Amino acid sequence: MNNQTRKRVLLFAEAVTLAHVARSVKLAEELTKTGKYAVGMAADARYDHLIGAVPWQRMPLFSISSDFFLRKLATGQPMYSLDTLVRYVNDDIAAIEAFKPDFVIGDFRLSLALSCTLKKIPYATVTNAYWSPYLDMRYPVPENPLVDLLGVKISDIIFQFIQPWAFKLHAVAFRRACKHFGIASFASDMRETYTHADFTLYADVQSLIPMKPLPNNHIFIGPVLWSTRAPLPVWWNAIPKENPIVFVTLGSSGESSLLPMILKTLSTMPVTVMCVTADKAKLLHTYQNCFTAEFVPAEQAVKKADIVICNGGSPMVYQTLIESKAIIGIPSNLDQYLMMAALQKAGRGQLIRAGLAKPNLIAEAVGVALSEKPLPLEDKPILAIDKITGLIDSL
Repeated sequence: MNNQTRKRVLLFAEAVTLAHVARSVKLAEELTKTGKYAVGMAADARYDHLIGAVPWQRMPLFSISSDFFLRKLATGQPMYSLDTLVRYVNDDIAAIEAFKPDFVIGDFRLSLALSCTLKKIPYATVTNAYWSPYLDMRYPVPENPLVDLLGVKISDIIFQFIQPWAFKLHAVAFRRACKHFGIASFASDMRETYTHADFTLYADVQSLIPMKPLPNNHIFIGPVLWSTRAPLPVWWNAIPKENPIVFVTLGSSGESSLLPMILKTLSTMPVTVMCVTADKAKLLHTYQNCFTAEFVPAEQAVKKADIVICNGGSPMVYQTLIESKAIIGIPSNLDQYLMMAALQKAGRGQLIRAGLAKPNLIAEAVGVALSEKPLPLEDKPILAIDKITGLIDSL
């Protein structure tokens, strides 16, 4: 099948965290493997050093800075202004006109709901089911200044009251952007800005996330996992095997300030530690049982480990579930809390609030993980790429 007859698929990744880019890379890899599609990917270049050379067309794309995004996320403020969304839509359209796709797939590139409507291109968004308007679970209060001031219990009561209004606030800029471009508004709250598309693809294990009945165009495709091509650290083959191995990775959106405390706690336990700093944490102390690197291929690290301590985000959670290893999640933002709340309810992971994380809680959780074998999941956590190719081929 030559380039003239193959359908053209363009992926967009919002590079505010590595996770969105990583999922897009994985989908590009899988679609390219089929040999049925001409694949392109538009994304900011900030993670290119981890991606390396790829066999599909790369296109530049502006994204707000990761630091700006994470600051907004931590304080519960809307991430995108009208001006930013207008720029995003114009940039999206430029990429679409240059590549001329038959089908567009976006990962947290929320502006595509407008761009693809304007260009009349079929559009699928990849997201997590816990952001769906059809989610059937309670929203836990994330870390925020109110929690620091009033504590978790009182803050949670307040959060449950203001959450519907806060979600509506996050959709204001999108409603204004729709008006700006002459499109009927689709976003009454944040969940609809996250999930609105011709097809909404949930990168989750369906049995893990409690949902209300879904429309036919909302589809579980399973976890979309990709591991960095970073080389193995020099110490990889020298790690002793006589003690259980704990893999510590708080990721690009985790509370990296906790890392020194976690490593100090683990230094007193009969474990060996592999730690990823992600170029965020400056470690002033090293320990005899701890091996550190800026990046480590997650897939191989999880295979090697007995326990994973992470920020509770879906990529590392699902990577760990695939290998049936124990998970300790230390979430800080709402995305991570939603993932870990579902996991804990399923009896498949331990949640420690980032704002309450202390040495005794870390040590206790590791002790539990060492003594209890993880429960198996009802569904196998694998990507059903055929569900995506089926959508593309049907159009």
